[in-house]
Amino acid sequence: MHFNQTNHQKRNILVVDDTPDNLRLLSAMLTAQGFEVRKALNGKMALTACQMVLPDVILLDINMPGMDGYQVCQQLKADDKTSEVPVIFISALDDVVDKVKAFDVGGVDYIAKPFHGAEVVLRIENQINLRLLQVKLQEKNFLLQEALDNLKASQVQQIQNEKMVALGQLVAGLAHEINNPISFIYGNLQYAGQYVEDLVNIIEVYQQEYPKPTPKIQQIAKDLDLNFIIKDLQNLIGAMYRGSDRIREIVLALQHFSRHDEAEMKRVNIHEDIENTLVMLQHRLREAADRPAIVVVKDYGNLPLVTCYASELNQVFMHLLNNAIDAIEEGVGSREWGGSNQSSTPYSLIPTPQIRIHTEVTDLNIVKIAIADNGLGIEESLRSRLFDPFFTTKPVGKGSGLGLSISYQIIVQKHRGNISCNSSVGKGAEFVIEIPIEQQPDISLQFSKS
Repeated sequence: MHFNQTNHQKRNILVVDDTPDNLRLLSAMLTAQGFEVRKALNGKMALTACQMVLPDVILLDINMPGMDGYQVCQQLKADDKTSEVPVIFISALDDVVDKVKAFDVGGVDYIAKPFHGAEVVLRIENQINLRLLQVKLQEKNFLLQEALDNLKASQVQQIQNEKMVALGQLVAGLAHEINNPISFIYGNLQYAGQYVEDLVNIIEVYQQEYPKPTPKIQQIAKDLDLNFIIKDLQNLIGAMYRGSDRIREIVLALQHFSRHDEAEMKRVNIHEDIENTLVMLQHRLREAADRPAIVVVKDYGNLPLVTCYASELNQVFMHLLNNAIDAIEEGVGSREWGGSNQSSTPYSLIPTPQIRIHTEVTDLNIVKIAIADNGLGIEESLRSRLFDPFFTTKPVGKGSGLGLSISYQIIVQKHRGNISCNSSVGKGAEFVIEIPIEQQPDISLQFSKS
């Protein structure tokens, strides 16, 4: 907002006219009214004068040598620095066409020569007052926009806090309820396996001691297919062990993912957190009817333990990996991967859907985590709004527009890091997280406590 908000008597007026007598007359008249007046004999001088000191109002003649008033006004409006300065045309041209053209190029008023001094002063004061009101309106709009942005940020933070509390309680409850029976099953599987093995041994001893069983026993063994049962029992016990291990692994991943009892910052292994998040998303990575399985390529660097809010950082990993899977699945339809279009695109020629996770430590003691997919990518016009609250590129009902906004708050505001997106349409997208290895203490908080 280029407006000189000094007292009324010191408003800066630039008078542009190629006639010296007109300049002297207008200058004397406006100076007498308390205005600060500068003079320019042609368009070039006027443009230079505006760059040196921004006027509050410009009185501009039309007929001038070299560059007429219309051209001067067009250049003023094309420059961000001078575009908001009110331009009042003052000219002997009294034709309607001339007046219309003056307004078309950006003029706000038009005074015909010969002019009356009182009229010129009133029109200048009117434009100054209008400009002052515009400035106040812009300030109010700015404050309103700032208040709206703060409200949105507060809403996102509140939603995130409630979500984390609810998630932590849910996961803790589920983990506890599942952990007890699965521990009972897992702990007794060893004994069950031993008992089954003992019973099989007894049956084998009976077969050795009584090689000719009665017809009734022979019939029962045939109906049950005893030999198959004996051979398959070990496979069943092994499968039960693997299933129990898988459930215990999921419960452990749930506990690590939520970190319900770890609200404070602590040093964590970033790779373990990524792995726990991937465990939670295994069901989405598997092969589906309309696409191959999503391959996760891990390019892990040698990372030290990182000081962070672990549960919230896990939320960021979850959001980014979920978005990567969504982007790949959205690309399925457009690329005709499988499904009803499989006949037109041989399955063997389908590009492998892939998510690549890269981690490294930069020279600035910053941990860099990049999560990339080979989905459809994001248009450049949308990338600047990706982290805005409630903005989403997903179809209605499939996205709340909070995931990336929450991720931005967690990375930038809570971890003093950075999150960015690189993308090319048709070639996928990459989200890059950068956070310090060690978080610096909050100086303002230290002063407030001292």
